[in-house]
Amino acid sequence: MKKMPAGEFKARCLRVMEEVKRYRTPVVITKKGVPVAKLVPADEEITDVFGCMAGTAEVTGDVEAPVVPPRAWKAPR
Repeated sequence: MKKMPAGEFKARCLRVMEEVKRYRTPVVITKKGVPVAKLVPADEEITDVFGCMAGTAEVTGDVEAPVVPPRAWKAPR
């Protein structure tokens, strides 16, 4: 974790925020060597549960065909 004095943070605020966003490394802001604030990357907001796994599965083969042929079935009559 990177430490930075408040004066330096004030002078380079926008650049530091971009670095935190890009590299996802928190920065502790100090005043006279004492930590007073911590800048951390914002978590991405999950918009919806439905469809979040879309495109991650693959269908192979015929999903409608029975596993065993119909003549092998033993149904009571």
